[in-house]
Amino acid sequence: MEWPLTTSSAGRLQEYLVIGRHLPTESNPTPKLYRMRIFAPNDVVAKSRFWYFLGKLRKIKKANGEIVSLNQIHEKRPMKVKNFGIWIRYDSRSGTHNMYKEYREMSRTDAVEALYQDMAARHRARFRSIHILKVVEIEKTDDVKRPYIKQLLTPKLKFPLPHRVPKAATKKIFAANRPSTFY
Repeated sequence: MEWPLTTSSAGRLQEYLVIGRHLPTESNPTPKLYRMRIFAPNDVVAKSRFWYFLGKLRKIKKANGEIVSLNQIHEKRPMKVKNFGIWIRYDSRSGTHNMYKEYREMSRTDAVEALYQDMAARHRARFRSIHILKVVEIEKTDDVKRPYIKQLLTPKLKFPLPHRVPKAATKKIFAANRPSTFY
């Protein structure tokens, strides 16, 4: 199922801060608040995921609880490339696994989208079987652990294009000499 894109973000997922609690009762007039950062395509799915996780953590469900606030979190610096570390737990066909993965993206939501794509490609893991535990921006380059991210941190990194094929629209069909494609 394809989710419609919203005008606020070009990506599929947004990050939400959801705060909820148990409904007040006579024995407990001020129940404890629970806060979660949820990645979801829209606020309806974010609320649903909140109740899903809170039901697993505490003895609270939607029928005997309420959502106090729901806010969308926007990236502080969306034009800066950052390194992210993501801790996840996912259910495979053989069991439950904990993982730590690193991504180099522009925002937290982009890193989480890359995580879902990566897990689908490498492990055939579905969205519903992946639980994101923590997403952290890696400030120092020394803290990067994975070699596929470390190789991108070298100073003055270049991506040369050695084999360039000239456009055929301006050239004649037959030429006297072979074109040079290596610079």
